[in-house]
Amino acid sequence: MEYPPPGTALVEELDQKLLIQLRDGRKIIGVLRSFDQFANMVLEHAVERIIVGNLYSDIPLGIYLLRGENLVLMGQVDPGRALPPGLRQVTEAEIRTAMRAEKEEARLKGTMRARMDFLDLD
Repeated sequence: MEYPPPGTALVEELDQKLLIQLRDGRKIIGVLRSFDQFANMVLEHAVERIIVGNLYSDIPLGIYLLRGENLVLMGQVDPGRALPPGLRQVTEAEIRTAMRAEKEEARLKGTMRARMDFLDLD
C-alpha cells in the first residue's frame, strides 16, 4: 500500500463538506477550503452540531480555523443522507438548556455513586 506524501493527504478533501470531531468532543461541520502540513484547516460555512438525547442544534460559526492538533476524526458528509431518525432540531437556547440539565444529571449521579461507593454497584 502506497501512502500519500506528508502534507498532501487532505488534497482530495478540498471543497468537500466534512464532519470533524475535536479532542474536546465537539463536532464541527463545514466545507474544507485550505490546509497546511500540520493539518490546520480553514472551514467555510462551519457549524457546531450539538446533540443531547434526541435533540440537536447547528450553531453557525462562519469561517472557522481549526488547529490540526485538536482533530481526532474526520469524514465526508454525504449530502443525500439525512440525520438519523428520531432527532429533532431545536434552537441554540433550547440545546444549551438541555446540555446544562444533562451535566447536572451526570453530576448528581456521580455524587450518589460516591455516597454509595461502599455498595460496589459496578
